[in-house]
Amino acid sequence: PLAPPPGAPLARSAVPLAHAELGSRGDRPPLVLLHGLFGSRGNFQTVAKALVRRGSGKVLTLDARNHGDSPSSPVMTYEAMSLDVQHLLSRLGITKCILLGHSMGGKTAMTLALQRPDLVERLISVDISPVSTAPVSEFSAYISAMKSVKIPDGLSRSAARQLADDQLRPVVQLPQLRQFLLTNLVEVEGRYVWRVNLEAISHHLADIMNFPIFHKPYPGPALFLGGSNSPYISSKDYPEIQRLFPKADVQHIQGAGHIVHQDKFEEFITAVLNFLPPA
Repeated sequence: PLAPPPGAPLARSAVPLAHAELGSRGDRPPLVLLHGLFGSRGNFQTVAKALVRRGSGKVLTLDARNHGDSPSSPVMTYEAMSLDVQHLLSRLGITKCILLGHSMGGKTAMTLALQRPDLVERLISVDISPVSTAPVSEFSAYISAMKSVKIPDGLSRSAARQLADDQLRPVVQLPQLRQFLLTNLVEVEGRYVWRVNLEAISHHLADIMNFPIFHKPYPGPALFLGGSNSPYISSKDYPEIQRLFPKADVQHIQGAGHIVHQDKFEEFITAVLNFLPPA
């Protein structure tokens, strides 16, 4: 399916996102967690459980289009991903939520907040700014490496993962990053395939690394939560953060890299809970 013609109802271009709900509805709007590129809702499972256990109220984890168990689509822009989340919220009867997104998910969260501030009580962007990000080339290389992985049928899961790991190693040097990418290797009818839509992602990589243009700021409270060892929220981004999110607070968690919630789990949970509205 191609993008709808201009003027066509937008509903047709949204995909029904796979999601999981934890906890019960408290006095706060539900907290919606959006993962990053090549991730899935599983990335936030431990986070969601910890938040619910510590009184956050209801938490939803979602798979973005072309990721996890959500449907594929040839379109992969922030406008499209924002629309997917809006559709899910309306399907679940949620009229206000607290949005938390990591990396690509943070850009989707910011896009939704800027498009529909009425739906977003407050916003947490984890290690990402509303600006152009990392060079596309690095991610292009990962995608090419993933596409070229060859695994014979009939291997055990552990053997298949090991083989894929060996094939990715020359391009993806960091072992943690390889492990992360390998969470997308799944067995379908005896064959190993990537469950992320590599075609759509590579086609839209420039969109994913970029950020849409907005003129009207988001009036609600916003928290930009970076890792001190990561370059993704830097002081040169502050003017743009300030312009689009005038009520933004920027915090860096010491010793955390890009995957803040993995590197400094306790500090991350505490920062998120402290930012939630009083229940």
